[in-house]
Amino acid sequence: MSARLPAALEVAALIRQVQTAGGFAAVLAKGEPDSGAILLILTGPGRAPAACERMPRPDGERIWRITRNQDPENAQDFVNYLERRRAQDGDLWIVELDIAAAERFVGLPVSQN
Repeated sequence: MSARLPAALEVAALIRQVQTAGGFAAVLAKGEPDSGAILLILTGPGRAPAACERMPRPDGERIWRITRNQDPENAQDFVNYLERRRAQDGDLWIVELDIAAAERFVGLPVSQN
């Protein structure tokens, strides 16, 4: 098992990377500074938002995965999902990354949306 960065430090680094690359990033919900989980909203020009979270693999490693895509015909469903996730986990950070190919900041393949 590898050492884990404090959530607040990881969030600050992601925001800084996105801003340095010319994008916009913001904390929408602040979670527990040390061990809070992080949910990212990946968005950018011409694409619908997607939620991205770390999920455990069978070997125990946690990797980033897209957990929800916004349906353009039902945007409220995506908002409801975010509200449910936050209600389930009060320590959860929700961070929006608004930049082309936002997936690259967490090592995911770039979406073709």
